[in-house]
Amino acid sequence: MPADLFDNKAFDDIDVTPMLDVAYVLLIIFIILTTATVQGIMVNLPQASNTPSLNKPKTKAVTITQDGVIFLDTIPVSLQELESVLAQYRAADPELPVVVKADATVQYQAVVDVLDVMGRLEIRQLGLVTQKLVK
Repeated sequence: MPADLFDNKAFDDIDVTPMLDVAYVLLIIFIILTTATVQGIMVNLPQASNTPSLNKPKTKAVTITQDGVIFLDTIPVSLQELESVLAQYRAADPELPVVVKADATVQYQAVVDVLDVMGRLEIRQLGLVTQKLVK
């Protein structure tokens, strides 16, 4: 028989790995139990209607195509018609939001003319639509 099997030497180090495994499992159990038992204040929540809203969207879209045709939402209009229709919408809603979409190849003057109409009508909520930059 080998002699080192029966050595009565003291161990210098203790393996704490099994103890840490148990501690981590207990920690996870306590975290799950405490988050599952935390309750908020009970309130009676209102019910939302499942019927579609009859309100039309407020934002108006002005689109300028490649050949210079101006559209208000989906209706082709001239510059004068655009100004008169937007004036009516602005009279009904002073905070009328408008977005302008123009083709990248359209003449710059067409965009300036539309922006000039927005300035004359004092439309302050104005957005210019661009493509998302792909990196």
